[in-house]
Amino acid sequence: MFVMIRIGLVIVAAIFGFAVARRYVRTRLRFVDAVRSPFAPWIAGGLMALVASPLALLPLITGVTTTLFGIGAGLGTASAQKALKRGE
Repeated sequence: MFVMIRIGLVIVAAIFGFAVARRYVRTRLRFVDAVRSPFAPWIAGGLMALVASPLALLPLITGVTTTLFGIGAGLGTASAQKALKRGE
């Protein structure tokens, strides 16, 4: 049961990181030139994983959860970049 909760938290964290980053880049950062850089997804993912890493001290959240949150944020940023290039 405890393992299922952890797996659920990992999945939710990855999806949440993706969705928040994608929405933020598409709405707030669409006029910022730096977000169109090929390094922006890497920077966003790394920073989000770093910001979330203190949460790994909590009992249900692990380093895997914070890492996948960062990966989700990076992928969300990359997805928003592509959407901005298409004009969406």
